Amino acid sequence: MRISANGLAIEVDDQGPAAGPAIVLIMGLGMQLVAWSEPFVQMLVARGFRVIRMDNRDIGLSQGFDSFGVPNLAWAGMRHAFHLPVHSPYSLDDMAADTLGVMDALGIGAAHVVGASMGGMIAQLMGLHAPQRVLSQTLMMTTPGGYGLPGPTARARAAMLRRPPKVRGLPGPGGPTSRPDPRDVPALAEHLMTLLGVIGSPGFVQPPEVVRPRLEQMLARAWHPQGTVRQLTAIMAAPGRSRALRECRVPSQVIHGLADPLVPIAHGRALAEAIPGARLHEIEGMGHDLPPQLWETFASHIAALAGPAA
Repeated sequence: MRISANGLAIEVDDQGPAAGPAIVLIMGLGMQLVAWSEPFVQMLVARGFRVIRMDNRDIGLSQGFDSFGVPNLAWAGMRHAFHLPVHSPYSLDDMAADTLGVMDALGIGAAHVVGASMGGMIAQLMGLHAPQRVLSQTLMMTTPGGYGLPGPTARARAAMLRRPPKVRGLPGPGGPTSRPDPRDVPALAEHLMTLLGVIGSPGFVQPPEVVRPRLEQMLARAWHPQGTVRQLTAIMAAPGRSRALRECRVPSQVIHGLADPLVPIAHGRALAEAIPGARLHEIEGMGHDLPPQLWETFASHIAALAGPAA
């Protein structure tokens, strides 16, 4: 359903008992709410939680920002590499405010927050700016930001920067070209499968016949690469959070893969070290994805930090 949050139209999915403790799932760069797979959501619902998924601004069925144009990613990347300010149409702080706005619209005073990759950065900002509203935070395959930490492997960087195939954009909730022509979906799915083959979990490989239909279903829902570029510039424009996180008092845990080629394990370790009392779960064979083989592990960690739902 589409709701008004922080002055924007945001697509959300709300499942589980209305009176149960709320868990808000925040997905990463360019990813839609359906990247939190339904079986994983049901694992949390079965534990008694109310589970909220959302499309971040500029992605999926949420409001797009095409009127801002597409930032020059090469220029932004060069400025970021030289520690110069990067201009972005909006900030990660704005996206944190969106998530708090979703909670407001749904009548949720406080929630357990789970963020993956960019979603973990947004979750950190929620814990810093509105700690009274964050009961716990589970930060998955993410980073405190700043400089001095290792970057992606060359292969992962190249895979992320590889241009997707051109598609015939159709009107959708996110904008005039936020949905692909069905004829282009197979080529887009193949593009994403190549990317996942590079950044995904080498210890938990999924058969192509399982991955491809899931990707095609997601792509048929929406495809908005311009929004992904704007989100990426928001990441590059964000200052590091390590110093501020030393004052964080939200119960926290970090889940990170030892085989992550996009956000190497050093980021997860630095994040756990920055947050007082944070617990670090390092997972052998996990890359930069959420493989089904680990869904039960993730759900157990989230529930353990959150405490009993009843």
